[in-house]
Amino acid sequence: MTGEANSSTHPPLPPTTEDQRYSWLRLLRSRGIGTVTFYRLLAEYGSAQNVLDKLPEVAAAASVKGYRTYSKDQLDAELDTAKAANARLLCFGDPEYPAPLAAIPNPPPVLWAMGDLSLLSRPAIAIVGARNASSLGRRMAYALARDLGAAGYTVVSGLARGIDASAHEGALGSGTIAVQGGGVDIIYPSENTRLAQSIAKQGLRLSEQPMGLQPQARHFPPRNRIIAGIGLATIVVEAAVKSGSLITARDALDLGRDVMAVPGHPFDARASGGNLLIRDGAVLVRDAQDVIDALPPLDHPPAPVRPIDPADLPPPPPERRSLRQTAALHQQILDRLAMAPTPEGQLIDDLDSTARRVRTVLTDLELAGEIGRGPGGVIIKKR
Repeated sequence: MTGEANSSTHPPLPPTTEDQRYSWLRLLRSRGIGTVTFYRLLAEYGSAQNVLDKLPEVAAAASVKGYRTYSKDQLDAELDTAKAANARLLCFGDPEYPAPLAAIPNPPPVLWAMGDLSLLSRPAIAIVGARNASSLGRRMAYALARDLGAAGYTVVSGLARGIDASAHEGALGSGTIAVQGGGVDIIYPSENTRLAQSIAKQGLRLSEQPMGLQPQARHFPPRNRIIAGIGLATIVVEAAVKSGSLITARDALDLGRDVMAVPGHPFDARASGGNLLIRDGAVLVRDAQDVIDALPPLDHPPAPVRPIDPADLPPPPPERRSLRQTAALHQQILDRLAMAPTPEGQLIDDLDSTARRVRTVLTDLELAGEIGRGPGGVIIKKR
């Protein structure tokens, strides 16, 4: 019943009463109901309560035995936990729901929030990176967050150790949003307890997961998508090629958002992911001014960070591309590589697409371990 692969229609109207809001939460928490299925069923049956009434019948028709929806007792327990934590429920369509996140395919129907909701109305930039960050990487993340905050941006990250924590610390004074993998009331890792408490007072903590949920590995990719969805751009500071930060960057590309990266030493594995992104067209970031210059101007002029030479202007942002177009291009590339290694230039010439788009998808495939690069830059299919 999950059916999470395809996009669906957003609900025509947000919930307008407390009962409707709680029905949304009950439906989303019910077994087998993911975001895509939630929106599809809501569009089909008109309201969350109608879906809840029909779900056992729908499950039985799908040969699912003993199906039960999220009970009212379970809902009451979650609401009591939220009240004790001073967390507020945001539903898609609420005035406070972040507009950039609402614009992505199948946005989270509900979010729990702790802190200053006004930060969701400000332009945000995501800063992500390695947990085992170097001292230089931490200082860079801190400085970027501090200067971008001073220029009028809210910094969003994932409350992980390393780069995430440094970015939050740098933006505490101006406003920062922490998107958590578990429940919004569960602080992970525990070493960031004091930082998380400060963010709840001075910034904002968000999660789509149930209150009290301990985070597991499977919760972090959806968390990363929310980070990319809230941000106008995603900046990678130190990340290995196969890392959660690169997943966030790929999510940002899929959503048509800008991807930027801080370069690092080629012998440092923590810099390999960022260097790969830059090679494939991401904006090279040396300081906050590079970021500001790559984005459309804010309604108010940002505070200058440093003078910049016109020759240093970054390349244009990546093209918007739908998930369906990306999947089709993935398959076209793999089909072309079925027989023998192929030079990248020849592959670009053979495909009905732009060089930038092909290189971006090649990065996706390389991160997924489906292709590799041989001598002379040829592309090799691995499996």
